[in-house]
Amino acid sequence: QVQLVESGGGLVQAGGSLSLSCAAAVRTFTNYAMGWFRQAPGKEPEFVAGISRSGGMTYYSDSVKGRFTIARDNAKNTAYLQMFSLKPEDTAVYYCAAANSLIGSRVYTERHEYSYWGQGTQVTVSS
Repeated sequence: QVQLVESGGGLVQAGGSLSLSCAAAVRTFTNYAMGWFRQAPGKEPEFVAGISRSGGMTYYSDSVKGRFTIARDNAKNTAYLQMFSLKPEDTAVYYCAAANSLIGSRVYTERHEYSYWGQGTQVTVSS
């Protein structure tokens, strides 16, 4: 069982930055690949970024590539999403998720691949 708690959301002006954290309550954090998804009002949830168990591999959606950075600190059982050059279209509830991974280098991009989800944190970017 994995419990995930996101923090760090808020209101920011366009062009600004925010950093999200996802603290995992789990015995062996390194068994899990991590990911961030978001859901804007009236839209389907979308993949934002993913990171492998070891942290050596990352993958980003085209909409955030070059602006967002995913990272993890396995000693702290925490995943991060650093967001730069934020745009109004980045406004959404952001969720972190954990996928039980047998392959250390694998990054997961599909919602069904993730078994555990946080409660979400709101990010609002004003124009």
